[in-house]
Amino acid sequence: MSSSDSIALDSSIKQLPEAEFITLFALMMSLTALTMDAMLPAFSFISQDLLIENYQHTQWIISAMILGMVFGEITFGPLSDALGRKNSIVLGIAIYLVGTLVALLSSSLEMLLAGRLIQGFGVSAPKIVSRALIRDLYKGAAMARIMSFIMMVFLLVPLLAPAIGQLVMQLGNWRWIFAMLLIQSLLALAWFCWRQPETLPKERRIPLQWSSLMSDAKDILSRKEVMAYTALLGCVFGGLMLYISTAQSIFQDIYLVGEDFPLYFAMMVIGSSVMNFFNGKIVLRVGMKVCVYFALSVMVCLSFVLSILVLNYDGVPPFFWFMAICMLMFSCFGMVFGNVNAMAMEPLGRTAGLGASLISSLSSMIAIVLAVSVGQFYHNTLTPFATGFFMLSVMSVALMLLAGRFSSLKRG
Repeated sequence: MSSSDSIALDSSIKQLPEAEFITLFALMMSLTALTMDAMLPAFSFISQDLLIENYQHTQWIISAMILGMVFGEITFGPLSDALGRKNSIVLGIAIYLVGTLVALLSSSLEMLLAGRLIQGFGVSAPKIVSRALIRDLYKGAAMARIMSFIMMVFLLVPLLAPAIGQLVMQLGNWRWIFAMLLIQSLLALAWFCWRQPETLPKERRIPLQWSSLMSDAKDILSRKEVMAYTALLGCVFGGLMLYISTAQSIFQDIYLVGEDFPLYFAMMVIGSSVMNFFNGKIVLRVGMKVCVYFALSVMVCLSFVLSILVLNYDGVPPFFWFMAICMLMFSCFGMVFGNVNAMAMEPLGRTAGLGASLISSLSSMIAIVLAVSVGQFYHNTLTPFATGFFMLSVMSVALMLLAGRFSSLKRG
């Protein structure tokens, strides 16, 4: 990599070798997906151990973590501009360690949910601040290249996380999953503190000024186009959360796949990774909006077909058709998330940093409300999942049309 491809804000900043840098940040950023998905095979064991009478409440184990991330994402973006990137990531991982310990030692569902909430808040720091740190060091094609390698590793984690969780439980019990997360986060923290220099010098830091933050936040929230895209992201993410929180029961309780659950879960995610690659190839030619409309249209059609099948088979369609339809349906996520995020960020200019935090946290909050609301109707049939996903897909198309209208009015 030539010197013109990267930029450090201070010539004294030592840059890590590229392979080490990618590995370190992939390790830290993968904590988010691993913390979420490694727990899925453990739901039934947690339910028995903590005497959870209503099995639907195990869905809250995912929702509590996402709720913590809502507050963490809005906090650590501005905080990293004031305290520096390194200090913010260290603080976030330290908070994550506390949450992991609480979850590890939990004796009730309430204590476990508190630990998950703290975990979510802490893990949002490496998720959000790492992007800013990478932006400090790299620009242009070099930044895209680094992010591509990191995201490649990041996307592999959801494929492997349930299998990792299941393997850990074969060696011990569900608490060992939190012990594994504790070890990984400690390794990542030690490596990061030892090797990664600060990339935002003190003279370039922006003190936290609540009046300025509130003014910028008000400006962002008043942009109807941005809010429509944010709500769209919330609907699509809500559908994904609905699936993740019910996946273990769908595969193991309805379809009785047993220990093959991680394999089928991974098959669902593969399509999204392929579509991410495909989207990168065509988006410059056809445009982001065309890609999003295509993906959302496919989601509406397939979720409608799944809903009809579910009704015809009393809530449990043949496993082959469930897998085939959902694999195609979930592949559309790879074409929606990146493009809609980019379209939401496009009008924000100098407030892009705060905008990224607001968009991420608001869309996560919307997703939690939608996923938990629909998930409470789950009773060992696919009816709530299929009909809920169909409604969320239709809402997403409506929000896309609404965003286009707001954009046209603004230009007019």
